[in-house]
Amino acid sequence: MYRVARVAVFSAGSWGTTMAKVFADAGSNVMLHARRAEVVDEINTRHHNARYLPDVVLPAQLHATTNTTFALSGAAYVVLSVPAQTLRANLTAWGPYIRPDTVVVSLMKGIETHSGMRMSQVINQVTGIPFERIAVMSGPNLAREIAGGRPAASVIACPDERVAAALQKACHTPYFRPYTGTDVVGCELGGATKNVIALAVGLAAGLDLGDNARALLITRGLAETARLGQAMGADPLTFSGLAGAGDLIATCTSPLSRNRTFGEHLGQGMTVAEATAATKQTAEGVKSCRAILDLSRVHGIEMPITEVVAAVIDGTATVADAAAALMSRAPKPEHGTA
Repeated sequence: MYRVARVAVFSAGSWGTTMAKVFADAGSNVMLHARRAEVVDEINTRHHNARYLPDVVLPAQLHATTNTTFALSGAAYVVLSVPAQTLRANLTAWGPYIRPDTVVVSLMKGIETHSGMRMSQVINQVTGIPFERIAVMSGPNLAREIAGGRPAASVIACPDERVAAALQKACHTPYFRPYTGTDVVGCELGGATKNVIALAVGLAAGLDLGDNARALLITRGLAETARLGQAMGADPLTFSGLAGAGDLIATCTSPLSRNRTFGEHLGQGMTVAEATAATKQTAEGVKSCRAILDLSRVHGIEMPITEVVAAVIDGTATVADAAAALMSRAPKPEHGTA
């Protein structure tokens, strides 16, 4: 029989609120941390988070607070869903209140820009929590669909298989099926890099380049992700699974995807600043693309799609330049390098 776990979720954006709902629906006792008192009040009194998940009714056993220490008190799991580039600063403030035996779960899909670190590495460095108690969750997980009870699956990766299995029980519901694994590197790279590929797919959509171009970018984007992953010690099979191809397909094809939408805005002629304002929520690929490109260069891996996206975001290439650059590369064997 499943033993009820106390879960603290930081913070109350669309993905954090969605996973708080999943844990609550699975029978966990959930405390959701939000920065704004009005969000906390809405969740506690009306069981809604209207800004991020309109029309979704949250379970009664999901509670919210602005108090960090109260949220973390007694938590067996601390689930982190904040923008990747804010994780270090947030954990510096939250870390002293996390119990030594707590399992920390990363929902974030980004690479820290100044260090090139994956999110599990940042968690370990800031808090001192060993990697055996740090888990990452990644897969084709569009928040609005899951919050609405539509079927989805994900991968929970942790070096300690027992931790992954216990966490699996804590968030398994009739509509959300978690699998377990140990390939943290592959799951984190797949989750971060798919955002960059989705930006490229969005660019192509904004330019009306067609479905063939979309399929090209998804397929070759997966290939360059897998090359980097293998160079960094990931299991190649990860990239054909939920945290690889599954996440990439969902993010590149759904209008609910922030990164695809951001890229489409760029392809339609918006500037990066205008696309940021129009997208409203964080598109992690915008910040992470340069860090991923830097990782590829450190490991001697060619990532042409990532390189083009980074140039567009940096302003060193136009959208038209990007399309031309991708199609002007020299023909090579499909299963060779880039």
